[in-house]
Amino acid sequence: MIKTLSEDDNLDKEWESFAKHFDKVHSDFMVGLKEKHPTITPNELKLCAYLRMNLSTKEIAQLMNISVRGVEISRYRLRKKLQLPSEANLFDYLINLQKK
Repeated sequence: MIKTLSEDDNLDKEWESFAKHFDKVHSDFMVGLKEKHPTITPNELKLCAYLRMNLSTKEIAQLMNISVRGVEISRYRLRKKLQLPSEANLFDYLINLQKK
């Protein structure tokens, strides 16, 4: 049990490090996303980062340690939270977020 908690703590630290570097490369993408959508959760931020990197659903599932179906459901819920119309492309929205 202690080993599992230690691994979770390491994953959190790795994510924080990744998020800092990701923001440097992607012009404060996460900061802007949080400002525009303050209710976004840390897991949704992760999903947005992976989507912006144009990773496949299967790759995201492996990174987030969830099923492919779980990624699809998360993507659907994220679209609803961001209030994107059904014809809008989530990837395009995330790529163009900083340009607006």
